[in-house]
Amino acid sequence: MTSYAIGGQSSGDFRETSGRVQLLHVTTRNSVGVLTPDAFTQANPPVITSATGKSTTLASITKPGVLGGTVAFTRPDYGNGFHGGPVLVSSAYAAGIRPLGIFINDAIGNAFENTPGVASGRGPYVCGSGSTVGLSIYETKSQALNGGPAIGTALTYAVGDKVYASANGLITNLSTDAYENNVSGNPAPTLIGIVKVAPDANSSLLVIDLRV
Repeated sequence: MTSYAIGGQSSGDFRETSGRVQLLHVTTRNSVGVLTPDAFTQANPPVITSATGKSTTLASITKPGVLGGTVAFTRPDYGNGFHGGPVLVSSAYAAGIRPLGIFINDAIGNAFENTPGVASGRGPYVCGSGSTVGLSIYETKSQALNGGPAIGTALTYAVGDKVYASANGLITNLSTDAYENNVSGNPAPTLIGIVKVAPDANSSLLVIDLRV
């Protein structure tokens, strides 16, 4: 069986690892479109910044910009063909901002490594029904949006859960916290995927089959 290295790590079981996301089975790596300027500068978390609701999976992350394992959104506020992280437009959740897939890499890259996002202005994301990814960053707490549980309420994932793109661009199984569910009119949020393997005491990785 062939072994190869991705992101400085070797894989003998055909799992590609890039920072905070493992690509277990990939239908499409989409590099069409241009990253928005704030894709390199956004805070993490970018929209709901309360320490009470901050995901514990972001605890050690100080890097700005979109991260591998976070959700890529359409960004019509910048123009046709742009994508990046979630943002409030004129202090409101915007109807045109919709999930596209899961970012493969951190936008600004890592020290002593190539920085393709900075060099090209592009941020590839994995998409396509049938793709399976393992995520080390995801929402672990409620954001208390749209009538949901109190902010900071712990989230528990189970196999078979439906997951969505949260207001902060992380995967969540709480639909009330989905970015789209907080747009005026509350359109049905895009189904990002189905939980394949839930985090537990043996592994903190959240594995999902994509549906977007």
